[in-house]
Amino acid sequence: QDNSFEQFIINYCNEKLQQIFIELTLKEEQEEYIREGIEWTHIEYFNNAIICDLIENNQTGILAMLDEECLRPGTVTDETFLEKLNQVCATHQHFESRMSKCSRFLNDTSLPHSCFRIQHYAGKVMYQVEGFVDKNNDLLYRDLSQAMWKASHPLIKALFPEGNPAKINLKRPPTAGSQFKASVATLMKNLQTKNPNYIRCIKPNDKKAAHVFAEALVRHQIRYLGLLENVRVRRAGYAFRQPYEPCLERYKMLCRQTWPRWRGAARAGVEVLFNELEIPEEEFSFGRSKIFIRNPRTLFKLEDLRKQRLEDLATLIEKIYRGWKCRTHFLLMKRSQIVIASWYRRYA
Repeated sequence: QDNSFEQFIINYCNEKLQQIFIELTLKEEQEEYIREGIEWTHIEYFNNAIICDLIENNQTGILAMLDEECLRPGTVTDETFLEKLNQVCATHQHFESRMSKCSRFLNDTSLPHSCFRIQHYAGKVMYQVEGFVDKNNDLLYRDLSQAMWKASHPLIKALFPEGNPAKINLKRPPTAGSQFKASVATLMKNLQTKNPNYIRCIKPNDKKAAHVFAEALVRHQIRYLGLLENVRVRRAGYAFRQPYEPCLERYKMLCRQTWPRWRGAARAGVEVLFNELEIPEEEFSFGRSKIFIRNPRTLFKLEDLRKQRLEDLATLIEKIYRGWKCRTHFLLMKRSQIVIASWYRRYA
């Protein structure tokens, strides 16, 4: 019920994770269909980039305003921070406040005077402004850091690297908000380089009881996790896509015309392959550089056929090897018999 700076930071991280989820599962997938020339009806979804910008924008973001208040000279309080937010963010469609000068933007008169509210992707969250400035400041004095760095315990020493006299920096230490923002940026950069696999957990009830499903709670989670849009994209789209070259290389043994080597273009080879296998036309589409397969069962069918074909090829290889080995042994025995017979006749 009472959300302060800590919950604000956590929700900011959740917004960034939701943003990368949207980028990789909704936006990028639909753009790929358009890029590949696949017939596609665009599915609308809410992009939370506008909320992330409200929080992290370097000039007008809430974190930037908070850092500015912490670093500026003069009297700085949580109330002055809220006043600055009203001056900069009051017209933003996802920001609400009860300050008198911005009352014309107020949507809910139940909002207290010392609070502001953000319309997050998951819903509206109200934050108590009290403590924002103090919690954002790094109040760990340099002499304390230096004292902890001199400790004999290696863990304590490792926790305070800024206390090393060789690394003394006279600049003011970064604020908690800016440090967290940098950490989130590093996390996002790392996630962008990975192959994402998402597991969405739904909490069925607030009592942690088995076999109890609160429908309103489940619906709310499904809605704010973006699962509805994701399901619509997945159902309308294709379960599997692969460039023509590796696709042809993997399944070419299923068709006499493409095995063992296809001389033409990779796309033409895939077309011949799919026609030979009599896969229904509605189950796949040809893009500019990739083959798109709609249902997983079609892919499973290809894999089963490939597995069976590999077993047949292994049997064929084994048969040819055994025939070669037996013939080689027979010819060796035949030559040996001729040599023995010739020597026997010579001395007979």
